[in-house]
Amino acid sequence: MKLLFVCTDQNQKQTTIKKMKRSYFNFVAILGLAASVAVLPACNKKEGCTDPTATNYDADAKEDDGSCSYDAAVKSGILTADETWTSDRVWVISGRVVVPDGITLTIEAGTLIKAETGQETNASALVVARGGKIMAEGTAENPIIFTSILDNIELGQRVGTNLTRTDNEKWGGVALCGRAKVSTQSGDTEGNLEGIPPSANYGLYGGSNDADNSGVMKYVSIRHCGISIGEGNELNALTLCGVGNETVIENIEIYATLDDGIECFGGSVDVTNSLIYYQGDDGIDLDQNYSGTFENFIVIHGDGIGTDKGLEIDGTEGSTYTDGRFTLRNGLVKSEGQDGTAGDFKDKAQGTIENVTFDYSSKGGSVNKVRAKYDATTCAPGTDSFTRLMADLLVFTNVKSIGACPIELYTSSSACTAELAADQVLAETKYSTNGTGGTVSTALFSWTAASARGQL
Repeated sequence: MKLLFVCTDQNQKQTTIKKMKRSYFNFVAILGLAASVAVLPACNKKEGCTDPTATNYDADAKEDDGSCSYDAAVKSGILTADETWTSDRVWVISGRVVVPDGITLTIEAGTLIKAETGQETNASALVVARGGKIMAEGTAENPIIFTSILDNIELGQRVGTNLTRTDNEKWGGVALCGRAKVSTQSGDTEGNLEGIPPSANYGLYGGSNDADNSGVMKYVSIRHCGISIGEGNELNALTLCGVGNETVIENIEIYATLDDGIECFGGSVDVTNSLIYYQGDDGIDLDQNYSGTFENFIVIHGDGIGTDKGLEIDGTEGSTYTDGRFTLRNGLVKSEGQDGTAGDFKDKAQGTIENVTFDYSSKGGSVNKVRAKYDATTCAPGTDSFTRLMADLLVFTNVKSIGACPIELYTSSSACTAELAADQVLAETKYSTNGTGGTVSTALFSWTAASARGQL
């Protein structure tokens, strides 16, 4: 004969029937027992949070159900060992967090990082020093977000509700320092990150290795940042100082920054798929003879934040590493208001602007300014962006300007008006006025805060 046993869970629901043969029972006893059902203790294991470090740890849970939650993790100072910032909690930057030489900071996809407030030298910022690495690899579905502690965004959300595109200067920003070539003043091959005391050492950048590797940043959004330390001394949203071309910078959003969106001090790193939305100063700022490529970029700015320029481009500062040339390819630079101008190519800029649209129709047009230099006494030309334009070291190709005069020379030599007027005619022959411009698609940035808010 066969005896039926019923195994139930805590709600007394039948889940399993086991058949057991008992040959030593007599026939009558077996019939009696078979007519009834024996209720056994629960078979299912209780689910809950099984991580003792979580705020909702359940000591009785036997299987983890993914519900664990954690207090925010506050970070400050110089890291002393490799670290991983996980996506299961909010990470808070308090003051400067430094990734020094030999240390790697890994940030998981979907991680939310908030920075505490603070002005000038007390501003919160993440600095990756020469020899340090950041491995921040988000995805379109789970981007890595840097924002202010004042932002009410929560884990799993794409945007908060209380800060807008004009809310900037809430914290510093992110900076990477590398060992690639830079052309700094007085023939130096090194510089020091703005806002960082030279005595700290971790703000030093530059060297001779264009293939230097500072890590990876993919699908990273940096929001509500930028701090002014003093005149000409600021922390940008993303600063790349002497960063080498083995570093990967792809799919980057800058949203609401006081100073520049992305500024490169020399270096050779390439930046692919970048959106700078509502910057207070310049969208893309290139200095110290940056020699990498920006591919597929959009700069959009509007009123209310004191925007200066869409692009600000400088070249060599000294006598070292003077051969590098930048490339800006396939981009849109646009104003949505009355603030800002298109571009300023100053201080010996050299490189190529290719397949780029400048749309300043909202303010009746704007110009790309190119600096010329003249001797104050003789009006003899000196080396500057205009001479490099004429020597095909500064090249505009397939560029579209929506608005007024597309290019304008300017100079500090107020007495040389005749020379400036003659050179203006020459400059216009070098500027492509009938190009089709950039074709970069806003669909590349469907993962961003700007897209989530319907601002693209």
